[in-house]
Amino acid sequence: MMNLNQYDYFLVLDLEATCCDKGTIKRHEMEIVEIGAVMVEAQTLTIIDEFQTFIKPVRYPVLTEFCKSLTSITQTQVDLAPGYVEAIAMLKGWLSNYPNAVFCSWGDYDRNQFKQDSKFHKVPFPIAYPHVNLKQQFSDIQGLPKRYGMAEALQLAGIELEGTHHRGIDDARNIAKLLPFILNRQHCGKSNL
Repeated sequence: MMNLNQYDYFLVLDLEATCCDKGTIKRHEMEIVEIGAVMVEAQTLTIIDEFQTFIKPVRYPVLTEFCKSLTSITQTQVDLAPGYVEAIAMLKGWLSNYPNAVFCSWGDYDRNQFKQDSKFHKVPFPIAYPHVNLKQQFSDIQGLPKRYGMAEALQLAGIELEGTHHRGIDDARNIAKLLPFILNRQHCGKSNL
């Protein structure tokens, strides 16, 4: 298990991507449509900065009804958004202010989606920090028998989900609230389990 106490910052990042419930968009053809990220100061676990951008998809430029209803992201928001390469340049500029950070996401999906989109757009992987799967860490540290989705983990921790689930920036803020439980500073009460 990674020692998370050696970092000054936790980059908590959540992506939303093109998707369809009818199988018309294959997993390997999904594209990021939102990057939501918060920078958390490691000692206090306080969010000190945020980054959010929509991204204009190119493979399937028209969002499915399923994607729009799941994420609440509108067609206009992605139509007016920068492309992937430009969005990544903005993200990297923002990250450059925070040395000695660790890239945290709920599961491995976000890291894998970045790999996929970066390969497709022929740009390097955007985040130089080591990655940690918070979903796994949460269960391991709390001694839970299985891995939970973010919404379930918040329930177990007795934390209310704020904002819109499946909106990158809101999910990043919610995941950040679970850091005390992931860093063994707080424990899920048995009443919550």
